[in-house]
Amino acid sequence: MSKGENTRSAVLDAGLELASSAGLGGLTIGLLADHVGMSKSGLFAHFQSKEALQIEILKEAIGRFTERVVAPALKAKRGEPRVRKLFDRWLAWGEELPGGCIFVTTSVELDDKPGPVRDVLAGSQKDFLDLWATAARIAIEEGHFGARLEPEQFAHEVYCLGFGHHTLSRLLRSERAEPRTRAAFDRLVEQARGAR
Repeated sequence: MSKGENTRSAVLDAGLELASSAGLGGLTIGLLADHVGMSKSGLFAHFQSKEALQIEILKEAIGRFTERVVAPALKAKRGEPRVRKLFDRWLAWGEELPGGCIFVTTSVELDDKPGPVRDVLAGSQKDFLDLWATAARIAIEEGHFGARLEPEQFAHEVYCLGFGHHTLSRLLRSERAEPRTRAAFDRLVEQARGAR
């Protein structure tokens, strides 16, 4: 890896960490430059604009999420084991950054702000919902879930559980957030099994 690539990687690491707490809007080139010990002009040379920086940080987050959540889940046995592994890895992902899941943080921040940054985020979340629906379809094919299960509804409900968990654990600091979220997920899986 070249010096420029190392610098860019270090900037994206720091940017991802800061954005998880401050949001993408709160992340300025000046703040990030100070954090990594660079000049503003030096950092600007790598990204050219705040919007480009925000997009690259989201792309970095998507890459890490794929590596740490999706890829390990896809190695699990097809069907319900894969569904469970995906959920376990997703909950663990929320603990990897100081501000929790950057996708939750930025979803609240960008939901009503059209533009390229929102488009990248929305695309990643649509892909994640599709992944959940596909995992449910495979569980139906494997005979683990009932044939009457609607995969898109299952994906919707799991997605809502994950986002709700983030709020309960981080905003409300509920000590029972994880066991209650897991209990809700277990009920959802049990219902999926019985959708005959």
